[in-house]
Amino acid sequence: MKALTLSPALAAVVGDKPLPRTEIVSKLWVYIKSKDLQDKLNKRMINADEKLRAVFGKAQVSMFEMAGLIGKHVK
Repeated sequence: MKALTLSPALAAVVGDKPLPRTEIVSKLWVYIKSKDLQDKLNKRMINADEKLRAVFGKAQVSMFEMAGLIGKHVK
C-alpha cells in the first residue's frame, strides 16, 4: 500500500508520518477505543472529540462513513 501524506488535522490524531490508508484506519480505531468514543447504545457510531471533529467535520459519524471522510485528509 502506498504511504499517504496526512493533513494537519488527521496528523494530530494518528501521527505525522505518511501512512497507508489501512494503517490510518487502524490508528484511528486505537485512538477511538483509547478515548472511549464509541457510542454506548450503538457501537457503530463514533462520538467525535475535538480532534476527531476537525477530521470528520461533525460530532458523530458511523464507522462506515469514517473511511470516506478520511479521504479528504490524505494526498
